[in-house]
Amino acid sequence: MRYKPHDYQQQATKFILDHNEAAVLLGMGLGKSVISLTAIWELVLDYFTVTRVLVIAPLRVARDTWPVELAKWDHLEGLTMAVAVGTKLQRLNALAQGAMVTVINRENIPWLVAHYGNAWPFDMVVIDELSSFKNPRAKRFKELTRVRPHLSRIVGLTGTPAANGLMDLWAQFRLLDGGERLGRYITHYRNRWFVPDKRNGMQVFTYKPREGAEEGIYMAIADMTVSMKTTDHLRLPPLTVTTHMVEMSEREARTYDELRKDLVVTLDGHVIDAANAAALSGKLLQLASGAIYTAEGDTVTVHDRKLDALEDLIEAANGEALLVAYWFRHDKTRIQQRFPDARELKTSADIAAWNAGEVPLALIHPASAGHGLNLQAGGHLLVWFSLTWSLELYQQANARLFRQGQDQPVTITHLAVKDTLDEAVLAALDAKDTTQERLIDAVKTQLSKEQ
Repeated sequence: MRYKPHDYQQQATKFILDHNEAAVLLGMGLGKSVISLTAIWELVLDYFTVTRVLVIAPLRVARDTWPVELAKWDHLEGLTMAVAVGTKLQRLNALAQGAMVTVINRENIPWLVAHYGNAWPFDMVVIDELSSFKNPRAKRFKELTRVRPHLSRIVGLTGTPAANGLMDLWAQFRLLDGGERLGRYITHYRNRWFVPDKRNGMQVFTYKPREGAEEGIYMAIADMTVSMKTTDHLRLPPLTVTTHMVEMSEREARTYDELRKDLVVTLDGHVIDAANAAALSGKLLQLASGAIYTAEGDTVTVHDRKLDALEDLIEAANGEALLVAYWFRHDKTRIQQRFPDARELKTSADIAAWNAGEVPLALIHPASAGHGLNLQAGGHLLVWFSLTWSLELYQQANARLFRQGQDQPVTITHLAVKDTLDEAVLAALDAKDTTQERLIDAVKTQLSKEQ
């Protein structure tokens, strides 16, 4: 296919070419894969400044998206790619090809670093979903930091740089620039820009930005950051986001309230308890969805309110395909028991079948199918059966349908139980989105002033 880039795609590609260290904050659906591959083609086959490139991506994106993008576009001809996912033998065979671009899933970064040792062959790394490296204690972060001195170029791609707040930024930019802009150590970053927020005596649980910190952080990273919002650059179909409230019976509501107040409840002879606030949150969200795990790992069903609501939505869809996001394993089990045709999108064949219109009811888990997959050809209706606290996973899952190439109005429906933690999750997602939008808008404004 002939590549006819939008102006913003040309701008983003040029930014990568012009910066050895680049943070590219692209809204979902803006085509970050083809933008990056175009820059890689020029660096490897035109400028000859790069010899081998490593692309790090979520598993399904590494396996299904990057090789498809390379094969799709005529202008990328001549660029070779190997996909190093799967078994150890499959990964080794991929590495042995010596391809110009090697794609690997992020979970295998520690293995890759150990495999090459001091003979690290890649002089450029592209991190697809940079936000997955926001935890400085994670092994993938530590191991990639070890080989950072071997890289002449590094690019971080993400649409959700600060899904949980500005504290997320430190590790991502530490990986890109070695700590030049936000400091080499997270303690220095925290002490400079934040003050304690929620605490218990000397123990601090969360931090909040100091006065003026947001502007200072944005200014510090602006020179190596390009930010683009999907709504600014693409003409997308209309988007409707709605919440379908359901109510439990009085008996079911009493069970929920008993667990909420006492942190313990007895169901079908099983004692369900929550040891702390975090455990209680998970238990209450399970109850809102209709079932809960026992200490032995069994499932006790409390109600079918969301299943009934989902059945109504399926009927209202009138034969159109429905994509359903779930969070708990028992959600998937119960949905498939009620609707035997429901098919989870896990493999490449599942995804191809969905996009071909062969799956009327599809299930996805946001943690495994939330990034990079193109599902817009298969439908335009998404239902959140159970919710996640993670703004990143929430936005990324929504963007599987609401993205470039979607030609129908998209509807995203939350199933939420009245007077439960479902309502708090929706409010928290809205608040986190406000913080992240300020970051993206600030960097975008800074860049526009410099141009």
